[in-house]
Amino acid sequence: MSFTVAIDGPAAAGKGTLSRAVAGAFGFRHLDTGLLYRATGMRVLDGLDPVAAAEALVPSDLEREGLRSAEAAAEASRAAAIPGVRAALLAFQRDFARDPDGAVLDGRDIGTVICPEAEVKLFVTARAEIRARRRFEELRAGGAETQFETVLADVRERDARDMDRADAPLRPAKDAVVLDTSDLTIAEATARAVQIVASRRRMP
Repeated sequence: MSFTVAIDGPAAAGKGTLSRAVAGAFGFRHLDTGLLYRATGMRVLDGLDPVAAAEALVPSDLEREGLRSAEAAAEASRAAAIPGVRAALLAFQRDFARDPDGAVLDGRDIGTVICPEAEVKLFVTARAEIRARRRFEELRAGGAETQFETVLADVRERDARDMDRADAPLRPAKDAVVLDTSDLTIAEATARAVQIVASRRRMP
C-alpha cells in the first residue's frame, strides 16, 4: 500500500536535504519535483516554448548538467508560474507518488495540489537571510563568483513570484506540519522530520 510524504517550502529552506533523508530512513523513493521545472527551464534555454518543453521531458532530462545553475533555477521559477507547464507535469508527479513502496516528493505545491491526500505533509521554511546565506555558500563552494546581496535579492524575488502566482501559489497545506530550520542543524531538522513521518506511519 502506498504511503506518500509531501514536503514543500521555499528555495534553500532545506527541504531537499530532508526529503532525501526521510526517503533513506524509510526506504521510500524520492522525487525532487523542482528538477522537473529546472529541466523544463533548461529546454526553454535551448529555445523551446515552456509548455512544449514540459510536454517533451524525458527521464534523461533530469540528469542534464547545469540543472543546479542559477539560470536554470530562474527559468524554473518562471516556468512554474505557467498553468500549462504545471498541467503537463502533474501526471508524472502523481504517478510517482503512488509508488507501492512509498514515496517522498518535495517541491512548492505537493501538499496543496499534487498530493492533497498525502499521509504526511511538511512545510519546511527558514528566514530569507538564512536561506540566502545557505545558497550563497553553496554557490561559492561550486566555484561561482557572486555577492551575498545578489543571492538574497534573488531569494526574495523567487519567494514573491512563487507566493503571488495565480496558479498553485506557495503556501502550507492546512494540515501540514511547519518545520522552521532557521536555527536547526541538519541533524536536528532531519531527526524532527523523521519523527513526524514515523509517528504518522504508526497511526491506525
